[in-house]
Amino acid sequence: MKKTILFLLIHLSFSMSFAQVKMPALSPVQTIKQDIGVGFIELKYARPSARDRKVFGNVVPYNTLWRTGANAATLIKFTDKVTINDKILDTGSYALYTIPGKENWEIIFNKGVSNWGNDGYKETEDVLRITVPVNKLKKAVETFTIAFENMKPSACDIHLIWEKTDVSFSVTMDVKEKLKAQIEAGMNADKKPYYQAAQFYNEYEIDLPKALTNVDKAIESNPTAYWMMLYKAKIQEKMGDFKGALITSQQSMEAAKKADNPDYIKSNTDFQKGVKAKMK
Repeated sequence: MKKTILFLLIHLSFSMSFAQVKMPALSPVQTIKQDIGVGFIELKYARPSARDRKVFGNVVPYNTLWRTGANAATLIKFTDKVTINDKILDTGSYALYTIPGKENWEIIFNKGVSNWGNDGYKETEDVLRITVPVNKLKKAVETFTIAFENMKPSACDIHLIWEKTDVSFSVTMDVKEKLKAQIEAGMNADKKPYYQAAQFYNEYEIDLPKALTNVDKAIESNPTAYWMMLYKAKIQEKMGDFKGALITSQQSMEAAKKADNPDYIKSNTDFQKGVKAKMK
């Protein structure tokens, strides 16, 4: 009896240790996160490799729903409302499905975030569909890759790349109202966000007089801030005040020299050349 119990314990111990072995995945999972606007985009997907196989039209059939990766459905999360190409998509998490074609792909944002691959997919849970063209690459990419490219403060492109195929769509995050609320709230604080307000009115609200007023107040509180001075000069240039822009840029350059900042010295030199060319 004791021998039997001992055998069972040894067998159980061996089974438990064996169960803890984790083999390398053929399609490793990657989670990538990209800051954009005042939030971020997060992607989670499994990355299959071609492994000497023809991918599109074979491993991934044309004109058929694809999980956009391997294993579980690819997930994409937006912390703020976004515009996908020219269509609005609300904040939230979505399963990212695609229907690859030879010339065009359909990109699908679906509510089925718990789906295992295509299992559980329901067309009625589609939230957004867009069609994008295929870009042919000269050199084949071995492993399926999703990448953030063409980064801007509140926009980027998302590329789906595999074999010699590259498809992409643009994402623009709606940040204007959030920024405006933050600026207005900040103006009630002791230390007011004048420089950020100048940026908001220059780049988002497009109210140049307000932008100029706020950058002037920002410089008053930090009179050696050569970066703020150059920003003011750019606002003045936009307003058509070329003479004023040159004067402000020169002030920025002198402050940058005192701070031993060669980047801003060069930026001011280039800026002044551009303004003088417009004045001719």
